[in-house]
Amino acid sequence: MGTIYDFSAKALDGQDKSLAGFSGQVLLIVNVASKCGFTSQYTGLEALYRKYGPRGFAVLGFPCNQFGSQEPGDAAEIAKFCQATYDVTFPMFAKIDVNGAAAHPLYGFLKGEQKGVLGTEAIKWNFTKFLIDRSGKVTARFAPTTAPVELEGEIEQLL
Repeated sequence: MGTIYDFSAKALDGQDKSLAGFSGQVLLIVNVASKCGFTSQYTGLEALYRKYGPRGFAVLGFPCNQFGSQEPGDAAEIAKFCQATYDVTFPMFAKIDVNGAAAHPLYGFLKGEQKGVLGTEAIKWNFTKFLIDRSGKVTARFAPTTAPVELEGEIEQLL
């Protein structure tokens, strides 16, 4: 059984980034979108990042256009939107698929480690969240309806 540190992904700036660079941190991995009913969760995600970042916590955002075409922009548009609208400073990655044959391998791993409702693996919508402990193990999966602030207790336990 591996860890998330076995994967890499393109950052929003196009550079390959190994997740091993986040080794030893508690992570919240989220598939995000700019035109979703849950997009305002960027505010809460950024608040978590700023509050717990100094203690070894990071949010990793993975834009995805698979749900209602709610992330239609390119990398530059996504970066501009996140910065201008929500002052996002947490690491953002290039747009990926989270389901299907073209799903990013990281998401195949995440879904296999923490199943959804009734044991399903598929991501149901944008802003599905995965909590990762300091050793790179997936400890929990949260629905899009779970507000970031609701995760503080679990984040605190892992820090």
